Amino acid sequence: MKKYIAEMIGTMVLVLMGCGSAVFAGGIAGTVGAGTGTLGVAFAFGLAVIAMAYTIGKISGCHINPAITLGMFFAKKISGKDAGMYMIFQVIGAIIGSAILYALVSTGSHGGPTTTGSNSFADGQMLQALIAETVFTFIFVLVVLGSTSKGANNKFAGLAIGLALVLIHIVCIPITGTSVNPARSIGPAIFEGGKALSQLWLFIVAPFLGAIIAAFVWKAIDTEPETAK
Repeated sequence: MKKYIAEMIGTMVLVLMGCGSAVFAGGIAGTVGAGTGTLGVAFAFGLAVIAMAYTIGKISGCHINPAITLGMFFAKKISGKDAGMYMIFQVIGAIIGSAILYALVSTGSHGGPTTTGSNSFADGQMLQALIAETVFTFIFVLVVLGSTSKGANNKFAGLAIGLALVLIHIVCIPITGTSVNPARSIGPAIFEGGKALSQLWLFIVAPFLGAIIAAFVWKAIDTEPETAK
């Protein structure tokens, strides 16, 4: 249970800090009353992952992302029971983080272009969004599997994973707001409703697809296969 609670807390922090940066400081850089812009939001997500990796990594491995958990499961690095429970608690954590953001927005002002940090894609851009979320999740999960594998310099795994997420956000924010994490999308969508909820399926399906592909690619190229713990 400690592992599951750690995942819940970690995902809550990720959503609160990452989506929170978009909500309160995600304005366009260089304008009057400007916020951090795309780069600032990207770093907020990446730094949240780094902070949590070195906080709860020893407890749960710090997945804080159902796509990572699914990738770990298909790569045989986590049991089916743990994978299912991880995902449940990650979604709970994301909802808690989004609830806190909702409370903050409801009781004050915000400076970003969004009130929840939800993901979405423009009309007619579904294929672009599907490709982006699948490919970038593939890259992200591959980095996670590689940097945490046997023989890797695991002391710097958290840093590598966090910086990879920063890079992904820099490219993907203009396309979908960047999910690569179903829990991160579910929490904000619940409070946003409307378009965010109607498009939520893509931000669940694409990351899971990318994660599964990454797991099989990693199993094919890994020189020291591991078994589920």
